[in-house]
Amino acid sequence: MKLPRDLSADELIKGLRRIGYEVTRQTGSHVRLTRATSPQHHITIPQHSPLKIGTLNSIVAELSDFLKLSKEELLKKTGIIS
Repeated sequence: MKLPRDLSADELIKGLRRIGYEVTRQTGSHVRLTRATSPQHHITIPQHSPLKIGTLNSIVAELSDFLKLSKEELLKKTGIIS
């Protein structure tokens, strides 16, 4: 699976909202999202467009590990890939 190369932070945040994450705060160019369901989970996303591929890969890896999904399943659930 190849990660999208032109994904902006806004598009990623929109996708993460689909799976239960909400923006809890923003400091400078970094947005913090929290999943309200138990157990809580926090992730910080830099407000860049596009996100660097290494940064995106790190975010997706952390989320897939926490949610116990493969990276591809996670991206499909968020609507980032079809």
